[in-house]
Amino acid sequence: MKKSDFHFDLPPELIAQAPLPDRSDSRLLLVPPGEAPFQDRYFRALPELLQAGDLLIFNDTRVIPARLYGQKQTGGQVEILIERLLPDQCVRAQVGASKSPKTGSGITLTDGTLLTVLGREKEFYRLRFETEEPIEVLLNRLGRMPLPPYIQRDADADDATRYQTVFARHAGAVAAPTAGLHFDEALLAQLQVNGVQIGHITLHVGAGTFQPMRAEHLKDHVMHSEWLNVGAELCAQIATTKARGGRVIAVGTTVLRALETAIVDGTVKPFAGDTQIFIFPGYRIRSIDALITNFHLPESTLLMLVSAFAGKDRIFAAYRHAVAQQYRFFSYGDAMLLYPGAMS
Repeated sequence: MKKSDFHFDLPPELIAQAPLPDRSDSRLLLVPPGEAPFQDRYFRALPELLQAGDLLIFNDTRVIPARLYGQKQTGGQVEILIERLLPDQCVRAQVGASKSPKTGSGITLTDGTLLTVLGREKEFYRLRFETEEPIEVLLNRLGRMPLPPYIQRDADADDATRYQTVFARHAGAVAAPTAGLHFDEALLAQLQVNGVQIGHITLHVGAGTFQPMRAEHLKDHVMHSEWLNVGAELCAQIATTKARGGRVIAVGTTVLRALETAIVDGTVKPFAGDTQIFIFPGYRIRSIDALITNFHLPESTLLMLVSAFAGKDRIFAAYRHAVAQQYRFFSYGDAMLLYPGAMS
């Protein structure tokens, strides 16, 4: 199977450049199992599509303002995109500069804070902040939200809240778990009144999620690494839900990847650590009964993942429908509710 098998044509005007005024105003494409026709709905109608006893699982990671600007000792301008927070005032980051900074050199941020370049591994640098100020505090003061590269504008004050889920708790992501952006407090409250249960995992989405897949053959691709935590409380919720006949519904591909990473002998078990799991057609997904997700980039690993879940032919038919009906695509775009389909 090749990367080019997952290409589709997308009119650029369908790439959402900003969020809608209200989160739940997004559209929702319902993709039922089998060959049942697609349904064009609005996201605020989600409570009508779920049942009492269902378990919705969210990714509660919090996006950090991970983009920083500075200057090398030689005077060159530098743009830094933090990929991961590390112990001892260190981070792993991508560094954009006319010439790559050398190990042992310094970078001065716009407020005068000094960073030391400790080394480099492939496209990532290890940097140390030479300050006692906690890195998260510094980022909240100096950093900018790291909007995806297909959003053709600079981040503004509105993005500080809208490129963040309302249930975000654990700081560490450099990209939002975008399926969760459609939920507001009122919608969450209505779901719970209706008897829908809520659970959480944490997966810190890394900058690698936006890197293009370079290998043509899927078997040659190596996924980037992301840290996740699936707790014992959630595992108990999943077991209880299944025992009473409820459905487990992942809100976003990050939740699905976390649950599949944590499966042992067909059961989701507590897990904390890195994952490089690559899910594509032929992989049997066992952890969930339905998936809420946004629309993904052509030839992306996430498009391959949803094709593994709902079936490639079914997904591409849904994408053709979405383009024809002018759904909004990618991070600030609309959503789908998917059910399992035949592997293809």
